[in-house]
Amino acid sequence: MAIRELRYFGDPVLKTACEPVTTFDKAVEQLVTDLLDSVKLPGRAGLAAPQIGVGLRVFSYNVDGLTGYVINPEIAELSEETHAISEGCLSVPELRFDVVRAKRAVVRGVDLKNEPIHVEGIDVLAQCLQHETDHLDGILYLDRLGKDTKREALRQARHKDWFWRR
Repeated sequence: MAIRELRYFGDPVLKTACEPVTTFDKAVEQLVTDLLDSVKLPGRAGLAAPQIGVGLRVFSYNVDGLTGYVINPEIAELSEETHAISEGCLSVPELRFDVVRAKRAVVRGVDLKNEPIHVEGIDVLAQCLQHETDHLDGILYLDRLGKDTKREALRQARHKDWFWRR
């Protein structure tokens, strides 16, 4: 079991769009294993590769007993129905803010054999799929906050011990 160390807000890897996986080798298999092991810790719903310092399009999820991963995910569908839902992030610990997300989301990607897969989620799983796909595009949930709320979130983050300082 390999639990990987997290990267925190301020680390440039979190704001960099990830490269697609093009070679399905032992290194990618180990990355998926590490993501799955790391997301199984209590209080974790999802984990994207950049959150452990890897710039590849891969994430894992663990919501309501459903655990899995997606390689090269893309959002395929979002419901028109949205809701503001409290959201946090392992890379921005201790802070939670309401984010508007689609109530239903479908992600399409591939598995370790480069075979097509899709994951459909409602409510919390939909939120997770959107949140983790955002990570792979270099977007943090803080980027989706309104101007004033984002300003307050950034102020709070800069005063935390975990804030990554250059």
